[in-house]
Amino acid sequence: MTKRQEQILSAIIEQYAEVASPVGSSLMAKVFKVSSATIRSEMADLERDGFITQPHTSAGRIPTDKGYRYYVNNLANEKLPLIENRGERAISARVTGGGLPERTIRNAVETLVELTHNLGLATIGPQLYMSGLSNLFGQPEFMSGDQVQQVARLLDNLEPWLYEAAPNEPLNVYIGQENPIGRSAGCSLIISRFRSPYSDQSYIGVLGPTRQSYRDVMQLVRHTGEALEGALYD
Repeated sequence: MTKRQEQILSAIIEQYAEVASPVGSSLMAKVFKVSSATIRSEMADLERDGFITQPHTSAGRIPTDKGYRYYVNNLANEKLPLIENRGERAISARVTGGGLPERTIRNAVETLVELTHNLGLATIGPQLYMSGLSNLFGQPEFMSGDQVQQVARLLDNLEPWLYEAAPNEPLNVYIGQENPIGRSAGCSLIISRFRSPYSDQSYIGVLGPTRQSYRDVMQLVRHTGEALEGALYD
């Protein structure tokens, strides 16, 4: 992939996350200050290679799971800013002096729900705590009954899967078809592993549509895991 194609893919992903509708070549031409024909050619290459797709004839393009994975892998290699942003400060404030570990973890989940507008989740001992279902099912992707059923299947099986799979990376991102259950749900699971009094492999994170602001959400989830571990072992 060329550098410009990489930039166009990132722009499509970030624009689609914001507006929830296919992104056209005319908009990208304005963003990159080149002709629409140039953008259409680059988009055709990206589509041929499976990074974007055209959901309807004469519509713009949307990212595929492969496109999201390429984008997320690049984000994972970026250096994080040294100064906390507003969302990270909010999380740090909610988990500091939160009292009992269970209350502290619940506070962190509620804050993630508020900041990401996704469903928030965390393991507390043998239980999976979830909050923000209305956020998840309020997304335009989940208006059809079949999609709702797929998401519900994923949620029903998420707790046993987490304990069985025990993801080892500090930050884990499962995009669309990569999810071990509910593969057709069109969801992304972003979770952080952290140590707690309940387990050395506790998890906190969010579940939302594949269309989301990965840069912000990944940074918030990673920070939440780190902040919780610091607060619970301070």
